Amino acid sequence: MKYPGRVRLVEVGPRDGLQNEARPLSVEAKVRLIDALSAAGHAAVEAGSFVSPKWVPQMADTDRVMAAIQRRPDTAYPVLVPNKQGMNAALEAGCAEVAVFTAASEAFCRKNTNCSIDESFGRFAPVMEAARHRGVRVRGYVSTVIACPYDGKVSPARVAEVSARLLEMGCYEVSLGDTIGVGTPAECVAMVDAVVERVPRDKLAAHFHDTYGQSLANILAVMERGIAVFDTAVAGLGGCPYAKGASGNVGTEDVVYMLDGLGIAHGVDLEKVAAAGREICTALGRAPASKVAQALSAKLAA
Repeated sequence: MKYPGRVRLVEVGPRDGLQNEARPLSVEAKVRLIDALSAAGHAAVEAGSFVSPKWVPQMADTDRVMAAIQRRPDTAYPVLVPNKQGMNAALEAGCAEVAVFTAASEAFCRKNTNCSIDESFGRFAPVMEAARHRGVRVRGYVSTVIACPYDGKVSPARVAEVSARLLEMGCYEVSLGDTIGVGTPAECVAMVDAVVERVPRDKLAAHFHDTYGQSLANILAVMERGIAVFDTAVAGLGGCPYAKGASGNVGTEDVVYMLDGLGIAHGVDLEKVAAAGREICTALGRAPASKVAQALSAKLAA
């Protein structure tokens, strides 16, 4: 087995983790979370999204959050934007990095964004143009890279095609998301092997959900294929609103604990992340989904 000597973790808890939580959170709570995660050593903390508050009310105050966080020079604070309107709001908020999102499944894309895959790329065009003009970095997300709750299994070739289009449009990196968390190591390796025929490995990230408890195994499997960037969420927050039973993102604490055990560098402080996870879960009135976070909380309570 040969793993990368260092990996980069992209913390998505403040956006992907919180966006489906029913309990409203104050701007102050979100700011404390983001500041704590950046202070823990994260090179990237996804801070929010500029999408319609009608569809994602938890993200309606992203502009206020961006105005209040303590931006560190060594931390990126990307925000999700679906179209030109969202990009304009991101630029007004002083965002230096944004992310666009599509899917490898037509049915999921229509359900999630109310448009086809081709139409989603049409919406990206003015975003990319504005990004080039303003010097803003753009990351791309591909959802349902293993399976779709409507279309079933997704072809790795389809994932490769969509990923290549994002790279060609100007995304500096493409994150491959097992949105409903059903992938196994063999399936994830097959998908990555197909994608790297079209996209360089160093332009790829992996984004796993833990519905079937396979996230850590999937990370290990694709690390063996040279993938060295992973999206994680503090306390294992998150979930997919379009897939019944889909649980949260792989927990940042779980991934950091595993990487520490393997001697793989990442730059993130486990205890600081766990403390941030405990605070945000208290605010949400829920327990952390991350197994390591649960263990650390129990140890502190003993």
